[in-house]
Formats: sequence, structure tokens, C-alpha cells
Amino acid sequence: MRNAQTIAIRIIAIALLTAAIHCAATQTAKAQSPQRVIIDTDPGTDDALAILLALNSPELKVEALTIVAGNVTAPIGLDNALAITVLANRCDLPVAQGAQLPIHGKLTIEPFWNGPNGLGGAQLPANRCNADPRFGPDVIIELVHKYPHEVTLIPIGPETNIALAVLKDPTIVPLVKRVVLMGGSISGGNVNGAAEFNVMADPEAANIVFNAGWPITMVGLDVTEITLMQNSDVAELEKNAGPEAKFAAAVARFQIGLYQGTGFGGGAIHDALAVGAVIDPTFLTTKSLRVDVETEGRFARGETIANRNGTIDKTIPVGDHFETVGVIEVKPNVDVATNIDAKSFLNFFVKRLQSK
Repeated sequence: MRNAQTIAIRIIAIALLTAAIHCAATQTAKAQSPQRVIIDTDPGTDDALAILLALNSPELKVEALTIVAGNVTAPIGLDNALAITVLANRCDLPVAQGAQLPIHGKLTIEPFWNGPNGLGGAQLPANRCNADPRFGPDVIIELVHKYPHEVTLIPIGPETNIALAVLKDPTIVPLVKRVVLMGGSISGGNVNGAAEFNVMADPEAANIVFNAGWPITMVGLDVTEITLMQNSDVAELEKNAGPEAKFAAAVARFQIGLYQGTGFGGGAIHDALAVGAVIDPTFLTTKSLRVDVETEGRFARGETIANRNGTIDKTIPVGDHFETVGVIEVKPNVDVATNIDAKSFLNFFVKRLQSK
């Protein structure tokens, strides 16, 4: 009887150990599985660097590039994105053109900040990849439904395509894993004293995206303008450089020269930080804040306004005036990047593209 009990205990122990090993293996596989991402982009110098970083990062599975007008017009952005996929040998990647205009108002593009061809004059191979015929927001909708709770959206241009996808199919909001966008600022703008370019280019779209109700991380000027590539970084990038690294180095040198000419101590590669934040969130320090988008202001249209205290005054009408009688709590809607380990990120960026 005792032998039978011993055998039974051993069988149970083996079964439990096998289950534990299987569970651990499953968890490890999940942890090692690349994150599915859609990059919504207006390439654009910094967009090009962000795309190359994503395509050379095993932590990510880029499901599509969707193109929006912003740094350049949408057709030029599409051509640039397709040429980047040629450079990276990724003609399999869906690249779909989206919105050519903002939801409201006129399109603003940035030839000054992006240079010839939108890529600082850096040369790409002749395009031999084919564009996806679908409309960009439709691609976003289809992929989110195909992979519910798995897709991270990385908007690194104006948020027009993302907003149009939400307006067309609001059911995608709870199905998106998270949104990590490059845009906004809580410390002043870059197109003027208040607004950052991506948000200013389509404030109505940004307002929809910021208030959709999904998890958002805002990687804005507060961190991108203190993460500046130096000539020494480019020199490292150029060591044993293949075609991708040579192109990235040419773009970075353009940015360094341009930004130093406008008072910066190096070149800001804004959009690459949003991709980096998806790969490794520990690069950033974030704070959950209520962020509202100014859509009507004469001087501050496109400003992202953060409520740092988490409250607003409660006022009531009394006769011919209002009186403050307390405060009302406001709930955060955005994780705002407030600081970054810039040196670690730049080293990471260079190593990812080095020799490619």
C-alpha cells in the first residue's frame, strides 16, 4: 500500500512539474514574441530613422506602414516609405497611403526641417515595392480586428489617420493594445510658443485620439529636444556601415547641421524615440496627466495642455459673477514622457543600425 502511495505521489509530482515547465515555457514564449505594431508616418527625416529602427528591432513585428500628410505631402511620403522598404529589403510590408489633408483647415508641410525630397537630401534606392491599394485608416481597422488586444499604434506624424479610423469604427478603441505617439509638449512648442508640429498640423484629429479612451503614451518635445545626436554618434553609426546605416548617417548629419543652425546642440531624431519607447519603456520617465488639445486658440491652436494638479476649480454663478467653491478632480488620459535617459537611447539607436 505504501509503495502504491509513493508511486501516486511521484506521478502527481511529475504532473505538477510538467505543468509548471509548460506554463513557464508559455510565459517565456509570450515574453519573447515580438509586439505587433502599426507605424503611422509622414516620412520625413526623423520618420525614416524611426522606421529603420523598428524594422531592425526583433522586439517588434511591423504589420504595416500607413502614410499621412505632414512633413511632406502624402504622395511624397508614400514614395519615401516604399523606398525605405526597398532599402530594408522589406517589400512584403504593407505600405498604404492615408489622409492627404487634415480633418479641418489647410495642410502645412515642412520643407525647411526636412530638406530636399523630405529626407535631407539622403539618397534611397529606386523604388521597386508596390503600395498597398487600401486606404490607410482601413488598414488600421482591419489589422486591429485581426489581432485584437495585440496591436500597438505608433503615430509619428499628424494623427489624422488614427482619428479617421476611430471615427469610422469606434469598436477598435478597446481592441488596441496601446498608442505610443510622437507629438505634443507640456513645456512649449516648436512651430510657435505653444504647439508641437504633429499636433498643430491637425488639432481636431489629436483631440479625438487623446480622448478616445485607450492607453496613450505621449513622447513629446519634453524628451525629444533633449535627445540630440552628435557627430560622434554618426561616426559610430558609419563604422562598417551597410546601406541602411549609410542612409541613416546622411539623414542624421543633415539634422545635426540644421538643428545646430537653429540653436540646438545636436540633431533631434524625434520620432525614433516613440519607437524606442515601445521597444523599451524604461528609456522614459512618464507621468499620468490630464492632457487637453487646444483647437480654437489664435496663438495656441494645437497646444497640448497638461493639468499638473489633477483638479480644476469648481465655480458657481452668484448674482452677476462666479465664485470658486472648491475643486473638481480630473482623471488622467495620457502618460506623458517627462524625462529620458538620452545617452542610453542614443547608444541603443546607433547599435541597432550599426553595420546594417
